[in-house]
Amino acid sequence: MVQIDIDYLGNLRTIALHTPSNTELVTDAPKDNQGMGESFSPTDLLATAYGTCVLTIMGIAARTHSIDLSGASITVEKHMKSEPKRMVGQLNAHITFAREYSEKEMAILMAIPRSCPVSLSLHPDIIINITHSIKAS
Repeated sequence: MVQIDIDYLGNLRTIALHTPSNTELVTDAPKDNQGMGESFSPTDLLATAYGTCVLTIMGIAARTHSIDLSGASITVEKHMKSEPKRMVGQLNAHITFAREYSEKEMAILMAIPRSCPVSLSLHPDIIINITHSIKAS
């Protein structure tokens, strides 16, 4: 169990405290939803959670299978929709690897974006598109 304490600061802004680490995070409503857009919005955090979960679980799998994942990165684009209700409609994720992998290693790594804990927790109506490439050397 992890406790996160959240206070409303006014003006559509919150501050969240991750109690185990005492780390704070400020959120702001996006400009297209009456906010100032000066920090992560709650739905930005959903996209961030997805991307960080993918790389974290890939890191665990890489460690387990002795795969060098160093230099990997992910970019996540969040697309909102307003019908039937305002919600995240689509996440486009692009994973960039720093090196080539064997077919077996790539199968291990690319199974994760659809099976990490955040992905499994997302609403089934959210479309997730996943692509990957190797950094040009």
